[in-house]
Amino acid sequence: MQGTGTESGGGLQRGMTSRRRLLTLSTGAALAVAGLGARDANGRRGDGPTAEGGGSFDAALSGAVVSQVSAPSASGVLAANVNESLDRIDYAELAAVSATWIRGFYLMSDADQGDPATQTGMAKLLQAASDGYGTVLSTKFQYHDTAIPVPGTAAMNTALSRFDKVLAAVLGKADIVTVGNEPFYETRPVDRTTPLINDFYEALARHAVQYRNRYFGTDCKTALYMGALNGLEDPANQNTQTKRWMTFAAGNANIAGVDIHPHVAGIDAAQKYIDFVLPYLRPDQKFLATEFSLIQLWKQHMADPVDPSFTTAYGTPEGTPVWQVIHDAANNPFTEQKWNDFLLSNTWFANHKTFITNEIARLRDTGKLAVAGYGITQGAPIPDFGPDSPPWVLNSVFCPYVCQIGTGGLPGRDRTWAGLFRAAQ
Repeated sequence: MQGTGTESGGGLQRGMTSRRRLLTLSTGAALAVAGLGARDANGRRGDGPTAEGGGSFDAALSGAVVSQVSAPSASGVLAANVNESLDRIDYAELAAVSATWIRGFYLMSDADQGDPATQTGMAKLLQAASDGYGTVLSTKFQYHDTAIPVPGTAAMNTALSRFDKVLAAVLGKADIVTVGNEPFYETRPVDRTTPLINDFYEALARHAVQYRNRYFGTDCKTALYMGALNGLEDPANQNTQTKRWMTFAAGNANIAGVDIHPHVAGIDAAQKYIDFVLPYLRPDQKFLATEFSLIQLWKQHMADPVDPSFTTAYGTPEGTPVWQVIHDAANNPFTEQKWNDFLLSNTWFANHKTFITNEIARLRDTGKLAVAGYGITQGAPIPDFGPDSPPWVLNSVFCPYVCQIGTGGLPGRDRTWAGLFRAAQ
């Protein structure tokens, strides 16, 4: 088990200067993106005055309606990651945690259903871009059950046709597009350890560059990055294929950098990603970290008994395992207070409660981070959560499927992550 030292103390506090940006409101006033005074399209108000983990929320302006935000440039920013749930982009939630950047991914086979720009999720992302949010779109080419396409084949032509539809929709609008989402997870194991994976994604990257330059010009605002590397804490994954991945990115002047997804058991494991990619990057390149979390640490503790302080306070039977508590919350949502009491009663969670602060500081301290992303909400209900279920819910800022409605009419939140996310803006 790597890097599971505690993070609740004062270590790695560098790089904590607030990056909060102001929103321009339709009333002409400026408001830090900590709350909305007006109700959103769902009839919900923005954040209330208090939250734990990162200081008090800024007061909301009564009656103000957000029309435009002013996102900072892609240099050391922390984005709200919605993953595949582009249709869940919610301005009130973004405002509550001061987010002015959004990251999500698009399943490329969905392009077979028509123009991606008219599909609900993509349309919301494009509208957010139009409203001034910084946007990152990762393109998910999924080949879990079929062989990865070989350039020059019909399967490759299908992939390129899908890519053309997405590129036509987002180039010149999104700030960043990645070629691939998690390529080394979204292919069959047999394809990950051969040149096939590099051949496919390098062909996609060259095609994207040619398409952008031909139809949108060399001054197009959309930067192209190679999609995310995973599992780099394992030396076996720092191999011929991932090294070629980095060499290709560095050798193509039209590629702005690479993405990494450090889903790890501790911050020391996350450092191995930085150590791997930095030596390859050109002086003009940066990297993304559009997903990061301690999911591997959380997995280790699903069978642990929940702490007696929680069982005593809420009448939960002594010895109830952590996974069972999550299952119960997924089927009978907790109050926001109860959910946060549950989280912080577990020492393995509480000892890492400054993870976002510490990890974003490390990423920024490289001077090479463009955009990092942290999960803002649950993507789907989890009523069948069991002992072997991946506990992604423990990463989410907002937890609509295990929490009742919380402060200000917004979904209940993980107050630890919400406060740290907001403070890191």
